[in-house]
Amino acid sequence: MRDALQVLAVLAAVAAGLWAWRRYHYPSFWLALGFPIVALSVRTSWRRVALGCGLTKKRQRFWFTTVPGLVASTGIVRVKRKWQRIAVDTKPFMWLPLPTRHGWRVTLHTLEGQTPGDYTVAAERLAHSWGVHAIRVSSPGPGRVVLMATMRDPLVKVDELPASPELLKVTVGRLETGKPWLIDFRTVPHWINAGATQSGKSNLANALIVGLAPQPVALVGFDLKGGVEFTPYAPRLSALATCRAESVGLLDDLVALMIDRMGLCRQAGARNIWQLPPGVRPVPVVVLVDELAELYLMADKSEKDEIAKTSTALLRVAQLGRAFGIYLFCCGQRIGSDLGPGVTALRAQCSGRICHRVNDPETATMTLGDLDPAALASARAIAAETPGVAIVASQDGQWYRARSFYVTEQAAEHAARTHAHLAPPWDEITAHLPQPINA
Repeated sequence: MRDALQVLAVLAAVAAGLWAWRRYHYPSFWLALGFPIVALSVRTSWRRVALGCGLTKKRQRFWFTTVPGLVASTGIVRVKRKWQRIAVDTKPFMWLPLPTRHGWRVTLHTLEGQTPGDYTVAAERLAHSWGVHAIRVSSPGPGRVVLMATMRDPLVKVDELPASPELLKVTVGRLETGKPWLIDFRTVPHWINAGATQSGKSNLANALIVGLAPQPVALVGFDLKGGVEFTPYAPRLSALATCRAESVGLLDDLVALMIDRMGLCRQAGARNIWQLPPGVRPVPVVVLVDELAELYLMADKSEKDEIAKTSTALLRVAQLGRAFGIYLFCCGQRIGSDLGPGVTALRAQCSGRICHRVNDPETATMTLGDLDPAALASARAIAAETPGVAIVASQDGQWYRARSFYVTEQAAEHAARTHAHLAPPWDEITAHLPQPINA
């Protein structure tokens, strides 16, 4: 009896130690104990999992089998063994699984007739078969498929907003892979950020303002809610438009500024402002647009000319602004083709796509539909209980689930006031421009 109690005590102590190890230092627990067990389970179960998920192929193989022979007079069936060519379910070849921060990944060799799309369709079935949170599929090359498994959702909790690493680059959150979510305007100059109320769209704008405030850039705001969103950040903004009438004038200034920088680059023989000497290089301008749809909504025909002028000017900035240091970040609850051809043309110029939870499928389709059908399905599955979660078209050409850091309005206002001295006055930026020209 005493020996049994000692064994139970030892087992309880080991279980408590393992629990504490997993609870307080999960990375080392995962690498030392969790991953080897999971890798062994994945390898040993791959044949039946592939068969159950429809990823096997019938192939002819020689098999050493027993076949019935003649029936003896005693009623005993005589059997004999021989090699036969029979159809066998063949699984894709799997390399050894490798650990990642939040799970594991493994490379497969596709069978004849298979495409990465076949594995994308089976991704949810694979996740349930292996008991993981999610399986993401990518293809590094022909005949290769990489399965990226996430053991638990890394977006349940994200860290605090870190400092911006470089000019025009802001870390706004974390990707589902555990890597930082970066918005780099030098690489992806124009972005569309769609999301319903309380989806995290405004929080992402706050994160951008906090990240860009200490940088030597000019921030320009278009707040079509009458200024209630961006007015608290006015100390750091070089210019702010709060209605469509003001937006027309400010967009005219941006177009004129862009044309002026074209001439500057042409005289210097440069293709963009970043090839100019630092002494003559103009300040980069980041344009933040909130409630994009308000620029395109028409109450009556009297507004048609104003909308056309606004749409054309914004589209010109999107088409030509990157080389001349003018970048767009457009936010809206509703982005649909019913707003007019101007929205569709603008979307084509914005290679950066962010889709939070939306209220209608068309907004998700307009934002992500031309990227990947799987991204569209993931966007529609975002729950209301997870504000800040979004589907992001990343700079590497892939799409990811991501979640932005929580940035309060007070934190963004504090950053705007603290770095107000870095905001170049709009009058100084446009002082040498000619009279406003029509877009």
